[in-house]
Amino acid sequence: MAEDIKVRYSDNDLAKFKEIIVEKMEKAQNDLELLRSAYKNDGNNGTDDTSPTFKAFEEGSETMSKEANTQLAIRQEKFVRDLKNALLRIENKTYGICRVTGKLINPERLKLVPHATLSIEAKNMQS
Repeated sequence: MAEDIKVRYSDNDLAKFKEIIVEKMEKAQNDLELLRSAYKNDGNNGTDDTSPTFKAFEEGSETMSKEANTQLAIRQEKFVRDLKNALLRIENKTYGICRVTGKLINPERLKLVPHATLSIEAKNMQS
């Protein structure tokens, strides 16, 4: 075993990844709050005095946008949870290690998908 295989990212690398994750998490939580307030405040849009057909159309589209907002909020909540879990992996120094291959996940992948737990190699094996 002449070649030295890195088993984990250095504390310095982990600190850089943590900055990226914290920044993404703050934005994700803000987005989530916007989505939540959008579907909580989906009240009357001032269409009471317009024609009944337009009102029916409005209600239909309002229902659709409520469902879309709910779906987006659910996805956003999962994203926030995934980022929190990534922070835990940073704390226990297991961040960036593929849970299938045990190898380090490419740092470029982690910058794009900071909550990734699979290397591209492992992800391709799943498809």
